[in-house]
Parts: sequence; structure tokens; C-alpha cells
Amino acid sequence: MKAVCPQACNPMLDDIKKTLWATADKLRANMDAAEYKHLVLGLIFVKYVSDTFAARRAELTRRFADESDDYFLHDCDAELLAEELEERDYYREVNVFWVPEGARWEDLRAAAKQPDIGKRIDDALTLIEAENPKLKGILDKRYARAQLPDGKLGELVDLISAIGFGDDAGTARDVLGQVYEYFLGQFASAEGKKGGQFYTPASIVKTLVAVLAPHHGKVYDPCCGSGGMFVQSENFIEAHGGKLGDVSIYGQESNPTTWRLAAMNLAIRGIDFNLGREPGDTFTRNQHPDLRADFILANPPFNISDWWHGSLEGDPRWVYGTPPQGNANYAWLQHMLYHLKPNGRAGIVLANGSMSSSQNNEGAIRAAMVEADVVEVMVALPGQLFFNTQIPACLWFLTKQKQTRQGEVLFIDARKLGRMISRVQAELSDEVIERIGNTVAAWRGQPAKEGEIYADIPGYCRSVKLDEIAQHGHVLTPGRYVGAEEVEDDDEAFADKMQKLTEKLGEQMAKGAELDQLIRQKLGGLGYEF
Repeated sequence: MKAVCPQACNPMLDDIKKTLWATADKLRANMDAAEYKHLVLGLIFVKYVSDTFAARRAELTRRFADESDDYFLHDCDAELLAEELEERDYYREVNVFWVPEGARWEDLRAAAKQPDIGKRIDDALTLIEAENPKLKGILDKRYARAQLPDGKLGELVDLISAIGFGDDAGTARDVLGQVYEYFLGQFASAEGKKGGQFYTPASIVKTLVAVLAPHHGKVYDPCCGSGGMFVQSENFIEAHGGKLGDVSIYGQESNPTTWRLAAMNLAIRGIDFNLGREPGDTFTRNQHPDLRADFILANPPFNISDWWHGSLEGDPRWVYGTPPQGNANYAWLQHMLYHLKPNGRAGIVLANGSMSSSQNNEGAIRAAMVEADVVEVMVALPGQLFFNTQIPACLWFLTKQKQTRQGEVLFIDARKLGRMISRVQAELSDEVIERIGNTVAAWRGQPAKEGEIYADIPGYCRSVKLDEIAQHGHVLTPGRYVGAEEVEDDDEAFADKMQKLTEKLGEQMAKGAELDQLIRQKLGGLGYEF
């Protein structure tokens, strides 16, 4: 199993993304990033649908004139060609959105310097929605009332006109998709705590995907944010030789603007999706009540306290006990289990407290889940992975029916495996993600890297039987089970080490005394007495 690297592998594209972001960020002037992101991401989406439409139109023009092609038009004159190019079915058959005249990017770019460019963009979005039922209610029409300084919106249109890089529809889709995802991450960082609510850092998503390997069937995220789980699932499928059509995407999101972002994010990549009829609360307005998924990937909001509603009393999802009204963590876990197929698997990001809390029935629910053998793998994560919180996090992996390793839980402690990518942000490297994925695959008895066979590694991983977990009060914190990391013996005697350390300490103390005396002399020269 190989962790994918969809974005970092193209240095030139990385430079393009950074340049685009720096320019776009400068254009927002004093506008709040939370508002501005919808303007930028909406324009990127319009650019995408126009690019793919134009690429399909150019392809059809060539094929209509090619006598060896099935699309060849006999006795084709300019009028017939123009008529055929306006036939919607030619575009829909390859999942390309129909973009009517007046809504095409070249029309918007030509009018970029006009004072009514905001209204023109809103009108274009309305036209695109009217022609494509899949997009109805998804496009955010807020450009006419945008609070940008005069001319800045037109400059943003000119900037986004630079994105596309070629006439090939597949290439345009890939580049625009990567730019979209990169901007989502940058906006989450710029917005801080508020922005992080809809964006899960890529390294966490890739870890979930590496362990779950969602290569077929139904993939579900009940709190899908901007759709990052689905995008990484797509990358995994393609990296392993599969086809995007091998999976069906189901999601739900309560925030209406984030729900729209997710739909655009998936549409940009040509991913067919079902995000429910509308945005809604997963617990009280479940959009997929009958869904049973092969894979569930989710990063629900941590420790939310205002989730309960009286209608949830006695809900069939609470198989292992009614979750406390003051914390939704165990409601999320049981919701995921309820929506799994018997042989399905779920990966969930939660706060570390979920592994050990015994308050308000949480300990009893966790014990019941452990004893039912639905907990498969627990992973402790490094700190500072998230934009929006410093709360330490972990990964739960659940399954209703274990195919192997019945009566055991695999614990992985990855707390020391992060690397800092900025002053405040850490990530898991692709090598670490691959290591975790291979460890779990080997433990399950699945094909792993170079025929790797699972073995406990002190300080990193250990397979633990349920009776031992029960002895620890059903606490699931990996550090409690994996033990201390082995220290290599360098054959240096303790007495020799102690003597060297003592000598070094003496040297440092002597230097400290010299510095202290020098400081006193300098201050004495300034009239201070000691």
C-alpha cells in the first residue's frame, strides 16, 4: 500500500499555486478571508467549467471534420457545424457541464474592467445553474455585492484567467482541482480557527485513506466539509490503477456555504456525488438514512456540546448506549458504525479525550464497543496538525466484522512522527503515512510492502488482546500499550558517560560564572552597585 502524493510531486505547479495565491491574497485588500474565499473559489469553478466546455467543443470540431471518426458530419457547412456544437448531449455524455453563451469565461474576461462585472458574474452563475440541474442551489451568487475596492474583482478575473495550462480537458481538470484544494488550505490557514472548521489537513486525510484503502463501493463522509476526504480517495484509487467510477460518493454537511464548496470541489474533478438534497444536521436531518457504506472517512467537530435534540432519544443508531447530551464524540462513532456494511470499515478523527473519557456514560459505551470487537486500530497523532485547534487528536478505525485479528486491537503511537512545516503547523510526511498504512496492512495479513510481516515495535505499535484492554478500564490510548521506545546500546559504560556529563557541566558552570562577572563589571561601569 502506497501513500499518494498528488500535489507535491510537481515543483513547477507548486510555484504556480504559490504565485497565484500570493497575488489573489494581495487583491483582497482589507476584505475578510472568510468572505473572500467564496469569491475566489467560485471564480475558479467558473473557469473550470468554461475550460472543460471549450476543450470539449474544440474536440468535437475536430472530430466532426475527421472522415475516419464516428462523429464525422457529411456535407457539413458552417451552419450545421454551429448547430451540432450547441447540442447538449455531446457534452453531457462525457460529464462536461453545458455553459451557455454569456456565461463563458471569455465573456467575463472581456468585461473584467466594466463597473458591473460583479453582476455579470452572478448572471453567469445563474445561467450555468439553469442549464445544469446537478448544480442547482450550489453556486454562490454574491459578486454584485462584494465589498472589494474598485477594480479588484476585475483584476481577480484576469488573475484566474492564467489558470488552465493547455487545451486537454484532463490536464485542465487536474490543475484546476489542485489549485482549488491548495487555495482551500491557504484560506483555512488565513482564517485560523474559523477556517479550520471545514478543512482537514491533507496529511491526516491521506493517513485515513492509506489505512482504509477505499478502492470500491460506497464511500461516505457524514460531516464532509469541503470534500477533502473524497478528493484523497480519488487520488488513492487512481494511484492504484482503479477507475473513479469504482466508487460512489455520499456526503452530508450542515453549513450551507461549506456544502456548496464541497459540491464545487467534487464537480471540478468530475466526481459524481450525492451530498443529500440540502445541507442539514447529520443527527436530526440525516440525508442518507438507508445508506450502508463500504468505507466511511470523517473528521467531525471535536467535543461539540449543543448537538442533542429530544427526537434522538431511543434512536436506533445508539447500539452501544445513549451518548451524553454534552458531547457528541460517541454519537459520531455510533452513527458511523450504524451506516457501515457488515464488512465495511470506518476511519474517524477525534479528540484524544475520546480514548479515555469515562464521564456521562462515555466509558460504558467505549467498553461495549471494545467488547463487541468493533474497534480495529487506534492511532495517536502528533500535535499541531490542525489549523483551528491545538487539541491533541487521534484516529479511530472501526469495523463491524473483523476478517482477521478477532479479539485484538492494534495500537500505533505516531505522536513523535510529525514534522514542522511552518512555525505553527506540523504534518505527517508521505513516508510516515506509508509506514502506518503498511503496518496496518501487515497486521491484518494483507499484502504489505516487500512482504512485510507484522511485529510489535516498542514505542511505536503493539497488538493487544481485549482482556488486557479490559484490565486497563477499556482505555484506548496507544501510549498505554506500546511501551517505551528501545534505546540502542552504544556500549559506553554508565560511569564513563557520567564522568563526561559531569565534566561538561563543570565547564558550562565555569563559563556561566565568567559571564556573570563580566555582566557585573559592565553594569558597575554604568553606576550600578551590587
